[in-house]
Parts: sequence; structure tokens; C-alpha cells
Amino acid sequence: MRYVLGFAMLAAVTAGCTGPEVACTAIGVPVGISLSIPSPDGISKATLEACWRDRCGTHEVGLYPETSAGATTCTGTGPDSSCGTSMVPTGGLHGFATIPDLPAEPVKVTVRFDDGKPHTVEVKPSFTEPNGPACGKAGPQAQLVAGAGHELRVR
Repeated sequence: MRYVLGFAMLAAVTAGCTGPEVACTAIGVPVGISLSIPSPDGISKATLEACWRDRCGTHEVGLYPETSAGATTCTGTGPDSSCGTSMVPTGGLHGFATIPDLPAEPVKVTVRFDDGKPHTVEVKPSFTEPNGPACGKAGPQAQLVAGAGHELRVR
């Protein structure tokens, strides 16, 4: 009887220690490196080489027009109102190199555009939390931006 009572008290004490239940979706997160080219003068293609430890891999980066949200229009200000926007081109390009075994450690990245010249930067991919910290980590990913002279920087 003493053990049953002790167990019941322990259960009652620990039951109040849990936080609110969190819903975690089964969202997918691509593992790899994104590339943004705000001023793509002379660029129509890109390849990305990623190297870490004793391995390297070269990946084609499909480039697509970048967009951003345009002007927002709303129909009223009440609780039944709605707002909308359209995506408008920015003039830039973006792409993503899927690298399934990308580590969350320093990676040497070399990007070659149409002219074939190497543009190199070191980046440390990090894990993402698409549903917030309570749902665990996914990824890793890294984001790069190509400047006016095609030099790379970490976003």
C-alpha cells in the first residue's frame, strides 16, 4: 500500500511538470546550399562544389527568377476583411543545390558561373527548426549570396 501511495504522489507531482503539447508537422526540409544572385548580369548557369573532410561533390544549381511580395491590398479593416498580394520579379536569380550528406561543420564551397571562374567561400551549414525548437532539428542548410563581382558571401 505504501508503494502504491508513493507512486500516485510521484505521478501527481510529475504530471504538473509537462508543458503544453506541441503539434509538429511532417514538413520536409531539403538538405543543401541555396544561392541568391541579386544582380545576375552575365549569369545563366551555376555549378557548386562542396568539400569537407576528404570528400567533394559537384552539383548543378538550377537558377530561377527571384520574386518578392508586391503591394498589399485589403478589403476593409474588420474581422471579415481579407488582404492579398502578388509576387513580383526582383530581377535576381536563385537556386538550390541538394546535398543529402551535407554536414553541420565547415564546408569549402566553390561556385562557377558561365565564365567558369571559381568563386570560393567557407560556410558552416546549420540545422533548421521548421516547426520551432520543440519539434527538433532538420537540415542542415547554408545560404550564399553572389555579389556584383560574383564574389560569394554567407547570408
